[in-house]
Amino acid sequence: MKPVLLLSVLAVLLTQPAQAAPSDDISMYAVSLVGSPYRLGGTSPDTGLDCSGFVDHVFLQITGIRLPHDSQAISAATQPLDHRSDLQPGDLVFFNTLNHAFSHVGIYLGDDRFVHATSSRTGSVMISRLSDRYWHERFDGARRVSMPEARPSTVASFE
Repeated sequence: MKPVLLLSVLAVLLTQPAQAAPSDDISMYAVSLVGSPYRLGGTSPDTGLDCSGFVDHVFLQITGIRLPHDSQAISAATQPLDHRSDLQPGDLVFFNTLNHAFSHVGIYLGDDRFVHATSSRTGSVMISRLSDRYWHERFDGARRVSMPEARPSTVASFE
């Protein structure tokens, strides 16, 4: 391959904007953290995560998007879904667990399942079902994180 052609290919590859990660990447990374310890205020899988720290960590690692470290603030920063049937993997699900709206958050995986950091049952990141009585009775709604639009890239010409 000619050096000029190689440089042009590299220039195109290096100037491509980062694309928002597909929801599958969000779900896969979130599931990889199952078993990570729970810690109130935690933001690291190594030392412990709380529910909002878990959601922020996953989105930051996969999409580069920083979310607030508070489930109510995350709900305010995301787009509401009108119907539960609109849920897609990577969407956020919210629950009233402390007698106030949006006090717990998790990441929807599809097929009625979500992954979240919980202090109760296991004290770790775990997968639960929306249809479980506890979660069904406390479901507060679902929201979607808006991914930034990709900007068109400029192609350099080496002629």
